[in-house]
Amino acid sequence: MTACARAWSERMTRTRIVRWLRVLLPLLALAILSTMFLFSSEPDTDPEIPYAEVDAERMAREPRMVAPEYSGVTDDGAELSLRAAEASPQQDEGGTASQLQLDWRRADGLTAQLTAPSGGVDDGEIMLHGGVSLTTSTGWTLDAARIDAATDRSRLFAPEGVDAVAPFGEITAGRMELRAGPDKDGAAVLDFTDGVRLIYQP
Repeated sequence: MTACARAWSERMTRTRIVRWLRVLLPLLALAILSTMFLFSSEPDTDPEIPYAEVDAERMAREPRMVAPEYSGVTDDGAELSLRAAEASPQQDEGGTASQLQLDWRRADGLTAQLTAPSGGVDDGEIMLHGGVSLTTSTGWTLDAARIDAATDRSRLFAPEGVDAVAPFGEITAGRMELRAGPDKDGAAVLDFTDGVRLIYQP
């Protein structure tokens, strides 16, 4: 066989191989894809969708607000900032709240921090009750069953008894009022009344 004939034969062989590969390779790919679909797991027709259990009837009957905040300034310049974990408005006016924290700051710099497990806002007053704790920037700490904070002036009032620890001793009284004094500058006055008992500790 001459060189020309051998070259022609090799060329024809390569051509036949290429033609066969053009047919076999797509068939092989199709077989692989068929095998993948055949052995793949069946899709979950009922997927579990996470959801929150919500009592719609209760929400409609007892509307609530989560983490509400209230801020304001009284006529004499005291700043009020009230926060709660949860609040529920009342049908008539105002509302009730739980886990309250009140930050109270007079214009002269005197501050007080109050916390209470329950309370509300009604008729121009913030009412804290259920065991109120009060701490002032002047070193006083007070515990009372209830403390009301006015929203129109700088006034805190405990009408149901109070136990106080001062820098100079301990005070127990039936009522306590922290208000602006009658002087022109309106300096803060802390007034205890109704069966006051003082234990002086120099």
